[in-house]
Amino acid sequence: MRMNREAAEAQITLGTVDILPEGEISKRLELAAEKSTPLRIKLGMDPTAPDLHLGHTVLLHKARQFQDLGHTLLFIVGDFTAMIGDPTGKNATRKPLSSEEVAANAETYQRQVFKILDPERTEMLFNSHWLGALRPEALIQLAARYTVARMLERDDFSKRYAANQPIAIHEFLYPLLQGYDSVAIKADLEMGGTDQRFNLLVGRELQREYGQQAQLVLTMPILEGLDGVQKMSKSLGNFIAVEDAPADMFGKVMSVSDTLMWRYYTLLSRVPADEQQHLQSESEQGLRNPRDIKLDLAEELVTRFHSREAADAARREFLARFQRHEIPQDIPLQQYGYDADPRLSQVLVQAGLAASNSEAMRKIRENAVRVDGERVVDPTQTLKLGETYLLQLGKRHFARVALSSGAEPR
Repeated sequence: MRMNREAAEAQITLGTVDILPEGEISKRLELAAEKSTPLRIKLGMDPTAPDLHLGHTVLLHKARQFQDLGHTLLFIVGDFTAMIGDPTGKNATRKPLSSEEVAANAETYQRQVFKILDPERTEMLFNSHWLGALRPEALIQLAARYTVARMLERDDFSKRYAANQPIAIHEFLYPLLQGYDSVAIKADLEMGGTDQRFNLLVGRELQREYGQQAQLVLTMPILEGLDGVQKMSKSLGNFIAVEDAPADMFGKVMSVSDTLMWRYYTLLSRVPADEQQHLQSESEQGLRNPRDIKLDLAEELVTRFHSREAADAARREFLARFQRHEIPQDIPLQQYGYDADPRLSQVLVQAGLAASNSEAMRKIRENAVRVDGERVVDPTQTLKLGETYLLQLGKRHFARVALSSGAEPR
């Protein structure tokens, strides 16, 4: 797809938080057009878990826009940096992954990203190829190009330092190594979430240090999970996985609130911005039911990650299982943490659908409890950690719960 520079710039900037330095993107696009030389767009992801979720795809969709405009995407699989672990957003040192864990996760990434990216305009690279070859003296020279004071400007580092929480030396290496990726591939622009802003700017400075033109930095918003509060995360159970089954993906999209739906439209949908504004206006004026608009979003996403046939079937199944049972569409998501897969009766109590465990078990025996629309009759039934469930007691009492491992999220 080709378009004039103004239209291309408008599409690139849509939905972004920052493109730094301000105003520079126009010059880069104009120069690329004059020289008929595509920009080298860098997007890196560490394979820290086997599954990508829709939060990850916010950046992938923006990368695809660059590809559709004729630019080249350099997709960096951070197999080396994943073994260090970026603590961004964490208040403690992240446990490094083993090389075996990283390799297994990286294999699934390659399969999943091309559900969105154009393979013909993607160079998939593994940063172990150049970072693993750095000799000790080269690593020392790299570390000498940045100061501890500058590192402590990073928000999570400064907070932990002020709170006398430990910061391991290897954590300071992470932004340097991510920045060195930009040097190794001569990136023109690097993309990341807003939580990556510091690391992306380090890449700019290192490129200057190594005599290269400094890359532009583009940041995208962090997508909220199904609860509408915390960032989408598998550990919190508030996620929609790229490889979720069609019916599960459809149902999870339908579970988001009417307010959060518009955020998902902005960051995930390919519906043009002006059409999205028209839909929102119709909804606010009462001309269209937000449920129907949400159905279209769920269908669009299932089609993208599966197929049109799968989306049609998921829509029919959803309407048959949920709408005809008059289940409310805006049931808030509640998050609970457990050390092991909990019994359904235990979750019913915690979600407020039963006063005690004995009452919950009695209701199950009375065939009064459904999980995701299916009746449950076994009082010892357990639910799996890492999953989201719609619980129903009788005809009028509902709860949507996300189960995660560990202490209860607060």
